[in-house]
Order: sequence, then C-alpha cells, then structure tokens
Amino acid sequence: MKGRLDKVLATCRLISRTDAQAALKAGRVTVDGTAVRDGKVKVDSDAQMILLDGVRVEGDGFVYLMLYKPVGVLSATEDKRGAITAMDLLPEEYRKAAPGVVGRLDKDAEGLLLLTNNGELNHRLTSPKHHADKLYRVTLDLPATEEDVRAFAEPMDLGDFTTQPGKLELLEDGKTALVTIHEGKFHQIKRMFQHQGKTVQTLKRLSIGPLRLDEALADGAWRPLSGEEVRALLAAADMM
Repeated sequence: MKGRLDKVLATCRLISRTDAQAALKAGRVTVDGTAVRDGKVKVDSDAQMILLDGVRVEGDGFVYLMLYKPVGVLSATEDKRGAITAMDLLPEEYRKAAPGVVGRLDKDAEGLLLLTNNGELNHRLTSPKHHADKLYRVTLDLPATEEDVRAFAEPMDLGDFTTQPGKLELLEDGKTALVTIHEGKFHQIKRMFQHQGKTVQTLKRLSIGPLRLDEALADGAWRPLSGEEVRALLAAADMM
C-alpha cells in the first residue's frame, strides 16, 4: 500500500488515525530501520520495511491474529446464546475486519487460535489435502501405550469417518502426550483416545502448520502475527 505513513498504519493495522499519530510521536514506528515521527511521509508498505512496535506493517488488506483461547471460550465469531466467543476477546477495530477462526477448538480446550479474514488461507490450512499439521498436548486418565502409538499412526475408523494417519508421542508417565493430526473433525482427538479406551482430561493446541503458540501470551491475550509468521503460513499453504 502506498500513501501517507499515518494512513498506511491506520489502514493496514486497523487502528485509528489518532492512535497512529500517537505511535509515531512515541517513536514506535520505523521505516527501513529509521524511526519516523512525521505521519505525512509518503511510504510504500510493499517495498519498504515498516515496523510498528517491531511488527511489520504490510498492506495486503488482510488481518492475521494469534489468540490464546482459554477454557470456556467458544471458537466462534458469535453465539446467539450469549456465550463468550473468541471474537469477544478482540478490540473493536479487529472485530470490524471480521476475521474467521482457522480450525476450531472445543469449548473445554485451550491454546492456539488463528484468526484471519484471508478466506483462501483459512480454507487451505483446514483442508486435509494440504496436510497442515496441528499439534496438541493432552493429558489422559490412563497412560497411553505403544499400542496406542501404532493405532494413531494408522487410519482409525471412528464410525462416521476414518481418520488420516496421525502421530502420538508419549511424554512423562504416559498420561501426557503430544498428538499431531492433519484434520480437525469435531471432538476428533477425544474420540481417537476414546476408541483406545482412554479419556482426554485436558487438551491444548500448540501449533498450526509452522505457526506455534506464543507462550508469552496469557489466557485470552492476542497479538498480530509478524510478517515472518504470515509469510511462513502462506508458504505452507502454497500461496507464495
């Protein structure tokens, strides 16, 4: 995007012109490594490295956010029953951009949520044929076994659908494990363990494709993705 720096900031980062001016005056904006405080300076976000608080400002018109979803929050943009949703945790300027949730998490699960209004990226990251790995950490009521590891590595018939091969890695005493799957069917991981005679007690998503949960985020906290993170996701989805 080309234009005045304050307008580029407001448009690409979905902040008000007033907030953009405040960020400029505070020296929080750099252009090609140099702090710029004048919002009237003409820039090109595609050709120049513009950073706000160390995060690149890019002008593709899309929003990319990472959210640490707490237990009890719905992975949805709205709920007619009045339940708290992921969208409720975002400020108004980002809600206006109408980002969608990439790969939902159960209400009683926590961890990484990716939200974006880039519909093609959303589709590709959630489509099994693109093989975007989703990594989860689970705790179980009973220790998982090597037999479970072998079962997860093969297609598993759950009645209404058969899973693609996944990966189960045992940790600690076997009651904690890492699970990698390509799909994200409703209650899939819980049902896979149930198939093996075990119950999932906690579930936390750690990554989607190359994007890992920022462990510095508190429950319910969020941040925009860095330019590097966005480019990694686009490359993983064969969009670069």
